Amino acid sequence: MPSIHGFAPVAGPHATRVILGSMPGVASLDARQYYAHPRNAFWRIIESTLGVAADAPYERRCAGLVARGLALWDVLRECTRKGSLDSAIDDSTLIANDFAPFLRAHRGIGVIYFNGAKAEHAYRKHVLPGLPGALAGIATRRLPSTSPANASYSFERKLTSWMMIRDAP
Repeated sequence: MPSIHGFAPVAGPHATRVILGSMPGVASLDARQYYAHPRNAFWRIIESTLGVAADAPYERRCAGLVARGLALWDVLRECTRKGSLDSAIDDSTLIANDFAPFLRAHRGIGVIYFNGAKAEHAYRKHVLPGLPGALAGIATRRLPSTSPANASYSFERKLTSWMMIRDAP
């Protein structure tokens, strides 16, 4: 099984918070866009919370996030996985992104949001132990995964949880 590689972060110099996924799914990798699967609720949630049109061209959606102080990235830089499910990631193959330089370059980030449990778990296990002092102390919050695989949460329930990103600094 070949390794898959994530994307560069979407981030502006004035980011105050970052949303971290685990690794893009097959549809996203094929499209070279975060959250490209048509049933993933991410962009509809962003529209409902921040007013960035879910049907806008991808570049405009990313610019909308940046304009609102949000950055977007994944915990993992590389891994092997068959399909799109986080549960299919071979943990023995995962390589985390290098967060120390990213967080130093974006010193305004005061909250890290995880899009689901796998992103949080991978960050806590593979990133957090290597972060120096203040960077390790950045507040974190896990949000329910926007993936269609998270079928136990309705869109409304996901949206209610995700509303906190609107009010963050």
